[in-house]
This record gives sequence, C-alpha cells and structure tokens, in this order.
Amino acid sequence: NLLRCFTCDRLCGGCTAPAPPARQGIVLQPVMPSCDPGPGPACLPAKTFRSYLPRCHRTYSCVHCRAHLAKHDELISKSFQGSHGRAYLFNSVVNVGCGPAEQRLLLTGLHSVADIFCESCKTTLGWKYEQAFETSQKYKEGKYIIEMSHMVKDNGWD
Repeated sequence: NLLRCFTCDRLCGGCTAPAPPARQGIVLQPVMPSCDPGPGPACLPAKTFRSYLPRCHRTYSCVHCRAHLAKHDELISKSFQGSHGRAYLFNSVVNVGCGPAEQRLLLTGLHSVADIFCESCKTTLGWKYEQAFETSQKYKEGKYIIEMSHMVKDNGWD
C-alpha cells in the first residue's frame, strides 16, 4: 500500500526527511519524508498526515480518511450552502489542497473560487473564495467552505 510523499511527490512506502517547522497551534508532521529511490521493497507506511491539530482543541476531520481539516476556533459561520447541502465557512484549514481558480455565479453573486480537496484521500471538500466582486461579499476572500457531508467532529465535542 503506497502513499504519495509530500516532500518529493513520489509514491513510496518509506522516507527519511525531517519534519517541516511547526506553526503556532499546529504540529506539522511529514506524511512521508523524502524517499530513498534505491532498490528494495518499500516499508509499510503508517497513516500520517501533513498537519495534526492539537488534541486539546475541538476539530473537524475528513469523514473519508480522518485527516484533520480545521479547529473549531477557525469556524466563522454554519449558515452556508455548498453544492450538495449545508456547509461551514472557515478562516483557515489544514491538509487541504487547492485547484485552479474559476469564476462562478453562487447564491450571493459572482465570485472567483478554487475547489479544495483533502490532501490525504483527494476528496473534493468544498472551495476557497479567492475574490468576491460585490463589496458586501469581500469578507469571504481567502476563506474556505467545507461541506458538512465531508466532515466529522473530533476531540472533545461531548
């Protein structure tokens, strides 16, 4: 079972590079540090992700692979509509990749948005607002929509 190495972007099973530097409140881990291209069988990979959110925070994770996506503290609004149902607006996210931006006419007007996907399982989760063309919608720029159907709550929601 091979995973994509985020350091060298190859499919592999074992790696050796150091972890990237940590940001405040987020502990970064390499998915699989850089690969050894030499011959021989690959090691069995552990299920790891680029970023891990602190266990002391309530978090949202990908429902498909359980990669951390966002801290509850980064939630701006629960009152959004995604392509397939209710969605949440977040200030920042982790373990998420971004596709190319395109203009879409959404319920609140014309926006430039880029689809976002889980870096681990590649599931499309929602989109990032790159640009809003109406003044009343400018607050969304740089923010992320994740559809509820792709998230699960983790850590301390009881």
